[in-house]
Amino acid sequence: MKVRTRLVASFAYVLLVVIVALTVPLAIVLRDRARSELEALTLTNAQTVAAVLNQDRLDADRAERRRLEGDAARYAADVGGRVVILDADGTVLVDSDGEDVGENFATVGRPEVAQALDSQAVADVRRSDEEGGDIAVGAAPIIDGGELVGAVRISRGVQTVQENVGRATAAIAAVALGGLVAGLVLAVALARSIARPMTRLAATAHSFGEGELSSRAGPIEGDAEVKELAHSFDEMAERTERTVRSQREFVANASHQLRTPLTGIKLRLEGAIADTTDPRIREELRAADQEVDRLAQIIERLLTMATRIEEGSVPRADVGDAVDRTVARWSERAAQASSTLSAQGLTDAWAVADRDDVDQVLDVLIDNALKYAPGPIEVRATEHGDRVGVSVADHGPGIPADEASRVAERFYRGRGAPTGGSGLGLAIARELAERWGGGLSVGGDSSGARIDVWFRRDGLGRA
Repeated sequence: MKVRTRLVASFAYVLLVVIVALTVPLAIVLRDRARSELEALTLTNAQTVAAVLNQDRLDADRAERRRLEGDAARYAADVGGRVVILDADGTVLVDSDGEDVGENFATVGRPEVAQALDSQAVADVRRSDEEGGDIAVGAAPIIDGGELVGAVRISRGVQTVQENVGRATAAIAAVALGGLVAGLVLAVALARSIARPMTRLAATAHSFGEGELSSRAGPIEGDAEVKELAHSFDEMAERTERTVRSQREFVANASHQLRTPLTGIKLRLEGAIADTTDPRIREELRAADQEVDRLAQIIERLLTMATRIEEGSVPRADVGDAVDRTVARWSERAAQASSTLSAQGLTDAWAVADRDDVDQVLDVLIDNALKYAPGPIEVRATEHGDRVGVSVADHGPGIPADEASRVAERFYRGRGAPTGGSGLGLAIARELAERWGGGLSVGGDSSGARIDVWFRRDGLGRA
């Protein structure tokens, strides 16, 4: 849906820009063209009237003057304006409106008259305070025998022309709006055809990422690039599913096959413990027996995990309960190492993680703390937003800043680390957390170290 909306919005924006870029200049050109044509027509009208006048007609008697007034009135009616005939001084001799006869029109407010009396024919569209709006005016000189004897001034309102231009502009806008609507309809149709396969492919990818490894896009209608992308995704999903299935089968088979020799080893150790009379040897045998039990538990967890993943179930663990169980489990070992464990759990702190993985993470963190910083150790369940986790803090020498980013790497052992370790503990804890979408961070200062491990919160709580 988002892809389709973005496509439609982009297409609409481009279409709107194109329409504005075309219609606005067209409307401006139409207005300027109408103005130019009106100016030219007014000038032609003034020149036509001036061409039929001469000094004799301007100096005629009363009867001739009436005929001249009648001609001016008829011509004014033909052009739809006002015709004024002036003498060489700018005095009105004939006015088709009959209002300003005898008035001097050679004023600053009528610059076209001054130009005509200077033997120049001009036309313009300008504002007229007298008319209360724009008018088109044209003025032409009356030449008789090569001498200027007067001028003709024609004026007309431009309201009709402006109304025609407005109607034409409105028609252009209506056509543009119709084009925009039609373009949007086309954009929606095109966006739907483009977005539908992408939406389907995105849904398939999301399902695959959520663990539905059998999800496939299948045949998709669309451009060649989209079809190729869907085909490549299906091939990748097929290879990934085969790889994951092989790993699950390997884990399950290996876990199952290891049970038999471990059982034999345990029986032999138990027999040796019963037969030996040397206390030191008996203690070593018991320690070996405990390690065999731990190895058996790890193998059992691997088998359980493989079964759960195969079934597609989502494990959930109560982190607060895990903290309480772990502290109880390690209390005796801590006392032997001259350490104390304190626990701070949480209620209803459920995480998306396997319970045994959370226990193993805590085992690693507490084991590390007892080895590196025996003394008071605080174990807490923590929560922040959509995360829940555990933290183990000690009061030892801390972790140098230049080593904090590396202590969770496999086989890395920091300066001053006790002998006998493998450098795998924190790396295993980090990988167990990351397996469930969590992580591990290292902090602290010279007063002690703090290791935080977090998981995604399970909003469902107890099943």
